[in-house]
Amino acid sequence: MLSQLRPALSLLALMTLITGVAYPLTVTGIAQVVFPEQANGSLVYDAKGEVRGSALLAQNFDGPQWFQSRPSAAGYTTVASGASNLAPSNPALAERINKDASRLASEGHGKVPMALVTTSGSGLDPHLPPGAARFQIPRIAAERGLPAKTLERLVEQHIERPLVGPAVVNVLALNTALNEMTR
Repeated sequence: MLSQLRPALSLLALMTLITGVAYPLTVTGIAQVVFPEQANGSLVYDAKGEVRGSALLAQNFDGPQWFQSRPSAAGYTTVASGASNLAPSNPALAERINKDASRLASEGHGKVPMALVTTSGSGLDPHLPPGAARFQIPRIAAERGLPAKTLERLVEQHIERPLVGPAVVNVLALNTALNEMTR
């Protein structure tokens, strides 16, 4: 039995060192050299150099003076990220969507974009379709006393066009630029 136990423990120790220490350190080192911004969380900084969030995660913006992200089933917390898992036939989902749509429709700016009333699969999608960002312009213009054309230009400047998929707007980047513009 001892003749079998010693090689097994040696192999366990070796594999632990390889897969639990050497491999993660190697991958982390390569990531820090090749993709330092992404490896460190794609952080977004303000003009003072303070971290305001991550370009990869949605966050809640309180107040009508800000562009709003998609709703989050997880309350914008990364620990509980995920979809609500409510089926389309669930009355609670329909009630929440109807309530959000009614609140947004009261702004009177046309048909409410689906992205403003439905959550993403992760609950933390930082992007909106450009139409959903444009839908919010009249409210923000009124709150901030800015011309709508200025906000339209700001949204246009922040449209990202990936190689695959539709054009999107990162809400954190848009709100950061809005904040810098109105200082």
